[in-house]
Amino acid sequence: MEWTRLQPVLTNHDFLYHANTFPEAHLFSSSSPLRFLCAHDHLYCRLLITYGHPAPPLWRLSIIRWNLAIFTGLLSGVRCDEDDTFGSGFIPLYLALVFWSPAPIVTHESEKKYRSHVSPKKPLPLTQLADPGSVDLTIIVPAYNEIERLPLMIASTIAHLASQKNRTYEILIIDDGSTDGTSETALELAAKYSKCDIRVVTLEKNIGKGGAVRHGMLHSSGERLLMADADGASRIEDLEALWTSMDTLAPNNTPGIVVGSRAHLVKSEAVVKRSFLRNVLMHGLHTILRIVGVGHIRDTQCGFKLFSRSAAQQIFPVQHLPTWIFDVELLLLAKQLRIPVAEVPIEWHEVAGSKLNVMTASLQMLRDLLIVRANHLLGRWKAVPAKSKSD
Repeated sequence: MEWTRLQPVLTNHDFLYHANTFPEAHLFSSSSPLRFLCAHDHLYCRLLITYGHPAPPLWRLSIIRWNLAIFTGLLSGVRCDEDDTFGSGFIPLYLALVFWSPAPIVTHESEKKYRSHVSPKKPLPLTQLADPGSVDLTIIVPAYNEIERLPLMIASTIAHLASQKNRTYEILIIDDGSTDGTSETALELAAKYSKCDIRVVTLEKNIGKGGAVRHGMLHSSGERLLMADADGASRIEDLEALWTSMDTLAPNNTPGIVVGSRAHLVKSEAVVKRSFLRNVLMHGLHTILRIVGVGHIRDTQCGFKLFSRSAAQQIFPVQHLPTWIFDVELLLLAKQLRIPVAEVPIEWHEVAGSKLNVMTASLQMLRDLLIVRANHLLGRWKAVPAKSKSD
């Protein structure tokens, strides 16, 4: 039994019983949460050893201490000494983190079904990511008010996929609560390309690009899963470069991620001609990414990423951010799970019609990056590596 499973037992029964006989028992009545928690740490480790279990690593013990600090401070009204930096400074920051962290993404019953040219009126149940894959490739297209750009993107995508004779595929269009009839347009495209498996999922409300991508990934049938933007800014033909890289990085569906990269375009005409604010945002983002721990990836935000099914099964169920900066969380999770990531240069061009407000996005980016990094450091959000069948 892992030591974490003993925590409820120790804190509810044995901990209270042994607290009275503990040499530092007087600290449990201390007005300082820090002194109280130090006593808790010592007793907790002693009890684990007594029961024949190893003491937890220090960083896990700190997480227990921090969580306990909040409950002891709020529920029992323990005051903090004026010189107690831990009690007076950390608890408000922790509470702010809890407040600003996004709520769990809720999937409604209607969102667990899709429509297609086969069944345009009656929704059919979606596949589950936990199930074995049934096609070679799933392309997830998050779409929010995309009636103008989506048709061109789907046309070019299908034209390329048709040239890959031995590859089975499905296209999953996730309508992220659009108000312009994106779902109806997607269904018209499904009827137009009736020989292709185009599935349309309509989310009940707009939750953000990250939430739409996550939903598509969790209901994909592919052995490999590609996220691609509805604007068609990335060339679908570059999928082949990502595919070849995945063959080397993660053969036989082992965990792996290949990201399309525009880093080689930094000094090109495509980037130079972008708006000044967008370029400022790009450079500011790169600086922050180095701070939060994914600076080794030169382009985190390209919306053209390929996942093996086994990598997606570990990453997307524990994704929390629904906003456009979700890519960073995916890469942080991959790093935590030790899933290999490769970057492949792709062609890219800016397409008019972006709905990204640069100023609002910049503030949201900073907030979300701090939130995701803090939650991972404190252990509130974490991913557990998949166990092998021999475990």
